[in-house]
Amino acid sequence: MENSGNETLRWPTNLDRAAIEERLAQSRRAASAAGLAEVAAALDDIENKKAGEIAKGVMQALTLLEGKPEQRALTLHLEMVALNLKNLK
Repeated sequence: MENSGNETLRWPTNLDRAAIEERLAQSRRAASAAGLAEVAAALDDIENKKAGEIAKGVMQALTLLEGKPEQRALTLHLEMVALNLKNLK
């Protein structure tokens, strides 16, 4: 996850399914690159899952990231996606 110290995090709440899937794919790649295999696995194959399964994976990933302040950028990215889960169809 890229995180510039000068960049303000935007919290869009109108992401559609395609945007949610793209952000989750980014999160999955970042988790994998950071050696967080369980987090990456929670986000695996999201492109082929139903809305409820995606939501479950996002919540599982967030649970796995609890207590890992060094992964704050990834956590924030997933929290933003979580706010948009209502838009999944």
